[in-house]
Amino acid sequence: MHWSLLRPVGLVPAALVLTTIAAAAEGGKSAGPSEFLLVTQIVLLIAVGRGLGETMQRIGQPSVIGELLAGILLGPSLFGWIWPDAQHAIFPKTPEQKAMIDGIAQFGILLLLLLTGMETDLKLVRKVGKAAIAISIAGILVPFACGFALGEFLPDALLPNPQARLVASLFMGTALSISSVKIVAVVVREMNFMRRNVGQIIVATAVIDDTIGWIIIAVIFSLASHGTLDIASVAKAVLGTLAFLAISFTIGRRLVFQLIRWANDNLVSTAPVVTVILLLMSVMALITHLIGVHTVLGAFVAGILVGESPILTRQIDERLRGLISSFFMPVFFGLAGLSADLTVLRDPNLLMLTGLLVVIASVGKFGGAFVGGTLGGLNTRESLALASGMNARGSTEVIIATIGLSIGVLSQNLFTMIVTMAIVTTMAMPPMLRAALAKLPMNKEEQERLEREEFEKRGFVANLERPLLAVDESVNATFAAHIAGLIAGMRGLPITVLHIGKRAKEREKGSGEEESPEVVVKKAAETVSAHGDGDAGNVDVTTRVRKSGLGEAIGDEAKKGFDLLVIGVDKVTAAKNRFDREVEDIAAKFEGPLAILAAKGKHLKQPMPDALNILVPVSGSGVSKRGAEVAVALTQAAGSGSLRVIYVATTRDKGAQRGASRGLSQEAGILKDASDLAARYEVDITTTLRVNRAPEAAILREIETTDVDLVVMGVDRIQGDHLSFGGVADAVLRQAKVSVLLVSSGEARQTSTEKA
Repeated sequence: MHWSLLRPVGLVPAALVLTTIAAAAEGGKSAGPSEFLLVTQIVLLIAVGRGLGETMQRIGQPSVIGELLAGILLGPSLFGWIWPDAQHAIFPKTPEQKAMIDGIAQFGILLLLLLTGMETDLKLVRKVGKAAIAISIAGILVPFACGFALGEFLPDALLPNPQARLVASLFMGTALSISSVKIVAVVVREMNFMRRNVGQIIVATAVIDDTIGWIIIAVIFSLASHGTLDIASVAKAVLGTLAFLAISFTIGRRLVFQLIRWANDNLVSTAPVVTVILLLMSVMALITHLIGVHTVLGAFVAGILVGESPILTRQIDERLRGLISSFFMPVFFGLAGLSADLTVLRDPNLLMLTGLLVVIASVGKFGGAFVGGTLGGLNTRESLALASGMNARGSTEVIIATIGLSIGVLSQNLFTMIVTMAIVTTMAMPPMLRAALAKLPMNKEEQERLEREEFEKRGFVANLERPLLAVDESVNATFAAHIAGLIAGMRGLPITVLHIGKRAKEREKGSGEEESPEVVVKKAAETVSAHGDGDAGNVDVTTRVRKSGLGEAIGDEAKKGFDLLVIGVDKVTAAKNRFDREVEDIAAKFEGPLAILAAKGKHLKQPMPDALNILVPVSGSGVSKRGAEVAVALTQAAGSGSLRVIYVATTRDKGAQRGASRGLSQEAGILKDASDLAARYEVDITTTLRVNRAPEAAILREIETTDVDLVVMGVDRIQGDHLSFGGVADAVLRQAKVSVLLVSSGEARQTSTEKA
């Protein structure tokens, strides 16, 4: 092992000596709770926890193991055994002092469950739901029965209240049966198996495990609070939990999305969305407490709803993850380790019982998950990988054990045994899972799906979250709304319509034609839902009315995180090589990608066409690929029509200078890439080669000789005094007799090389 792995740990003795001296001095001043001691405890837990977490990650283990070990090292298991006076000085047992750090840790539990919920992919769960549910049920029942039986035969001395053995046995069964979705997801993701079929089933099963686990904990918590098996209280808890879940995943889903969007669009304070999410988490945690279940269920469900929100999920995740990972997780898991006194394992009987607990937990979970995998239709290798992955307890078991200890269901010794089991099973999982997954072959169907998902991850349309549509009252605005609705409808994206025309005030008062842009967007989205799936066609439309200057209105909207601006105004072009002043003013205030529509030909009479016959020029450049991606997406969304792809040179002289054999090979390769792109979306295309011809001439010639009615061009935004996409785009925009859609890059280029 490299010595650099031990450097973080090497700082611990020096830090302990300094903090002990300071803590002793502080302790002599006052017998009450001390802020100094609180900060000292936090500093040690974070420093040692993060240091050991870094070491664990470098040797292939989850960082949570290091944070748990940090608490064990700082607690009575090691530090308290070597230097008890110093350990008691830093971590005194006084209720007032302990309550200060416990309060931080308890809020940390809620934040940890919020983050876990945000990482939960419900679409993935639905996709492999039948197999995952069967596997989860089998994987829970077997170890739960084993844990419950073990609890029934435990000596009375290990129970804080032998008369409440039933509740303790239920807690033992739950602790042995639930996998840690966070640990499982981290390991599967680190191994790049998250999108593999078996990886999806492992994570989906862990999600179902976690959800069932929190419902069970809710029932047990109700039992523990009443002391006996009160059917009425249990029914209240179960029915309350089911009602809470039903409301959360119906009304609550939309309410959370609306709250996030409202906070992002209307509040000007720092990080308003994070504030709203924390308030939402707290309110849902309080609701679950009021219906008689633990607050962690409310935080977990809140996290799922936040993760399901179609906007800002990446930014929210990044802001919350850093705070939770660097502060709350080391404090919570460190305190869990502090509560575990491994010195009790010097008792041979307790050591034997702990070993038996680890064996029962591992065999029960492994066997149950393997049987469930077999019943769920997996082969032997996949079932082995599944069973290996589901054996990790990690953070979930520690949270469950902490709850059991706090409400008096588990004794200190039982708590220590469960934490030890969680550490051992979690450390054993990564190498077992790596060995099992490394032997899994990949079939053709799975490989094609992974290639498509990898492409979409780098793509433009697949990563859109929130388009903005700026329109007036023209026919072109209706056509732009139709195109925007098709794009938004493919993935159920929320879209904002900004009215910038002269009759904007009338829109604000509610008057206007039946076929308003909002109506057009929804109708276009509905055409997608006819042959789409999931959230296709379910588009939320918000209306904004310009109340200030055009530039100021666009600038205000641009601050809200839109990633595409679709422009549909009456007049697009002005003098030669210039766009209309209104288009330039709009584009000047938006730094992201633009989509500028110019309706021509039959779209002037029918701006909401039933089909689109699209022509897209490609040259192999990044921007032309973006244009091809948008064209393919529109063809798929429209459900009817045709798509033609034409290869054109990026400059006038390249086609003439390039050798025929080499040129045809390169051109054929670019057209093949376009064909592969269309095939991924199951769209039929026709390809054309136009050699020895200027790009704009080739495109215009193709328009004249075919039945296309829309040209989609990916273009570079060229830096200059006015809005420009180069001579090729300008020539096609002005001379084409059919509609044109220009899809630009986000940043302006400094050079003036023209691209198709």
